[in-house]
Amino acid sequence: MEPTRRRSWRLDLLFYGVGLAFAAGNAIFSEFYGYRVWGNFATAGYLIAFVLTVLQASSRMPPTVRSRWSPVGVAGLLAGVVPLLVLVFVRDPGFVWGRWPWAFPSQPEVWVVERSARLLLDNGTPYPDLSLLGRPPVPDDYTPYGPGMTIFGLPRALFGDSPFTDARIAFAVGTVLLVALALKVMGRPRVPVLAAQLAAVSPLTLLTITVAGDDIPVIALIVLAAALAFRAGSFGGPITSGLAIALVINMKLTALPALLVLAIAVFAARGRRALLIFFGTVIITSAVLVLPVLLVDPAAFVEHVILFPAGLGEAGSPAASPLPGHLIAQLGPIGHAASLALLAAAACAITVWLVVRPPRDPADVMLRTAVGLGTAIVLAPATRWGYLVYPLAMAGAMLAFSTAEPKEAREEGTRTAAGPTDGDHDVTHDDAYEGLNRPIASPDARGSQA
Repeated sequence: MEPTRRRSWRLDLLFYGVGLAFAAGNAIFSEFYGYRVWGNFATAGYLIAFVLTVLQASSRMPPTVRSRWSPVGVAGLLAGVVPLLVLVFVRDPGFVWGRWPWAFPSQPEVWVVERSARLLLDNGTPYPDLSLLGRPPVPDDYTPYGPGMTIFGLPRALFGDSPFTDARIAFAVGTVLLVALALKVMGRPRVPVLAAQLAAVSPLTLLTITVAGDDIPVIALIVLAAALAFRAGSFGGPITSGLAIALVINMKLTALPALLVLAIAVFAARGRRALLIFFGTVIITSAVLVLPVLLVDPAAFVEHVILFPAGLGEAGSPAASPLPGHLIAQLGPIGHAASLALLAAAACAITVWLVVRPPRDPADVMLRTAVGLGTAIVLAPATRWGYLVYPLAMAGAMLAFSTAEPKEAREEGTRTAAGPTDGDHDVTHDDAYEGLNRPIASPDARGSQA
């Protein structure tokens, strides 16, 4: 086995081994029903993927099985598609959110998004008036999303209760379409196996899409916005990139760091006029999405979208994973102040990094956004470990973007390539390490790209 192949093989073993341990831990120890269902299927999926990877060391395996994409497909099917379908089919239309949290067929995010769509159609706003509850509000009474997120709840609001109108199905289908569009914008680059592992079949990605799903299309839209920002031609540029990122921030304010990164990237690559067009598009799109619901009930909008995520609402946020920022904040007022100070210092450092060395292509945008979001997640006083899916998936997108090259160069490489490929093209064209070591150039710098 040559050195490159051996290195990839070891990395795959590590990836599927970690996935197996994570899945088995959820199957055995999680208090959530949905997590346990996912854990059982995912344990089988990552175990088979691990065994396939071990068998790939044998030169006697058929080319299809020897491909590194075979374990990726197994993991995606058994740890993603199958448990998702099981959970949406066992969900009882008459289910009442009780016996918390052991009987949940999904996380509350799913029901909250579906509720927001029904409220939007009935009342003109997705945000319920908490003063009408007749009791103190609890976290599940809140809709901590922008108006854009209601899109994924519309199938259930319009067509009634059905497994296929579950918001998780809409999240999954929307994500696939957005990722496909981003890859088309980038000229359909050869995606490294490592990129697919990090972005598509990591335990955090598949668990999230199976039990909740709301973060996955947010990530996909950020990826699309980054691809569009550097696209030459009428379809790409500051207008379409601004439209995409405006949709993101009006789905979830978690995406705000991506807005800053993209703005600096657009300015560095295209100049002041493009930056003004970019921000103009963001402002106009946001106004179209927000103003109609804001005018219906401005107090409810502020309470749900701004105060509650900031920890200033009538009910406290349940986000309390034991990450460094939260642990420091638990030391008391001094600890909380120290956590905020660390977060502010990190934000300043990342901003300086962005200004001194602006992002120069979509891969660079993904790197900076992953670092910014990852730092915020780790240092924030109130946070959830599940949000780490953002930097992990964006690292995968960075690797995928780093392999993008002009269509003409790919075709020329195909015509001049010689010798057998042993059924595993990622050894030469699809290796993540090769993508990391190769200089990155934006589509604009390389000329027009389909």
